[in-house]
Amino acid sequence: MIAPSSSFKIFLAMQPVDFRKGIDGLVNYVAENFDLDPFSGAFFVFRSKGRDKMKIVMWDGTGLVLIYKRIEGKGFYWPNLEDGTLSLTKAQFEALFEGIDWRNVTTSRYLRPHKPQSHSTQSRQNSDQAHEH
Repeated sequence: MIAPSSSFKIFLAMQPVDFRKGIDGLVNYVAENFDLDPFSGAFFVFRSKGRDKMKIVMWDGTGLVLIYKRIEGKGFYWPNLEDGTLSLTKAQFEALFEGIDWRNVTTSRYLRPHKPQSHSTQSRQNSDQAHEH
């Protein structure tokens, strides 16, 4: 599967869509209903009226990609029906895609370093911390 990286945005359409819509119909749905750019590289996740089907549309830089999944068993864990979209983290999306209750998935936030530390600076800091204890 084409998996989103943590830098990609993932939007879940809250209302079920007509699953007769193909790739062009879903792209038009994004543009007309969400005021979002379907060619931004974001993942747009759609649900069927039942609990067991999802479609995902994304632009990969060379073309549109459509993923269709029908899950077996109890179905996907969908949020309560509302209008608009819900933004998901990568971990929440992966849980949803696997049929796991994504609402209980939490992720830690990691700060991106401004510049790499040199080996000697890091060794000195580790040595200083060891002497403090």
